[in-house]
Amino acid sequence: MPVPIIIDCDPGHDDALAIMLAAADPAVDLLAITTVAGNQTLEKTTLNARRVCTVAGITDVPIAAGCARPLLQPLAVAADVHGESGLDGPEFPEPTVGVVPEHAVELLHRIITEHPEPVTLVPTGPLTNIALLLTRYPDCAPRIREIVLMGGSTERGNRTPAAEFNIFTDPEAADIVFRAGVPVTMCGLNVTHQALATPEILARFEALGTELGHICAELLGFFASTYRTLWGMPHPPLHDPVAVARVIDPAIVGCADANVTVELHGTYTRGATVVDLHRYVDRPVNAQVAVTLDADLFWNRVLTAVTVLGERRGRGPVE
Repeated sequence: MPVPIIIDCDPGHDDALAIMLAAADPAVDLLAITTVAGNQTLEKTTLNARRVCTVAGITDVPIAAGCARPLLQPLAVAADVHGESGLDGPEFPEPTVGVVPEHAVELLHRIITEHPEPVTLVPTGPLTNIALLLTRYPDCAPRIREIVLMGGSTERGNRTPAAEFNIFTDPEAADIVFRAGVPVTMCGLNVTHQALATPEILARFEALGTELGHICAELLGFFASTYRTLWGMPHPPLHDPVAVARVIDPAIVGCADANVTVELHGTYTRGATVVDLHRYVDRPVNAQVAVTLDADLFWNRVLTAVTVLGERRGRGPVE
């Protein structure tokens, strides 16, 4: 049986591919997409979710907008990484997929409490919506199968020397999630940097011969340019779909048990995930932490999903 999931995201180039993977892979049942401010403002991330669903033909999954700012600190977007739109690169048509009138937290609560099976949450942006859900509706926690998030790192950060962007954007929200008692799997930079979109991968998207394959190649091409400029990396890592892949097939993403603590007060380390893989301190395990990735299986799954969506759209080859 497919695993019922909800993606909470801030599209974002890698979020876009995460949505496509979740919508097309038969191992999961995508119940909803909720958006949060992060890579760009809430208005832009919600528009981008609608754009992705429109070009991918995802018309039967509700989209709900959530929190427009972190719990305590001002929002600082990642326009330097994702562009002014949050999804720079391709020219998107006017979206035809709408947004439901519910707030994301209310939609999350309703689906989780009404669904016959426990639901897996896959947050790929700042954890503001998920933290509010857990604090406002603690009754829904037993109905959450697990939270498989993209964020954090066992090593260095990408927004500060110590902190990864999603956690740094709302550390208080991340702290709430890791301390909530719900099973958590953290897919951080240490594993997502093993999912590199090389020129060979981009060529495989183009070789699909569909408009959607071409859009994905353009997205990754833009992403590659910002990673070369900002970090000197020749190939960009595709972060967010790794969390979806972990739910689809745990064999793709290997994990280790650890205690994860979010640094809230460090002068230089605020937003860092302190991951105790070697049990240095006497704190209980509260997460599975991703450490290895089968990159071939990962990319095959992503490309298959884009192939399926492209065929559903019924569009011919790109001119």
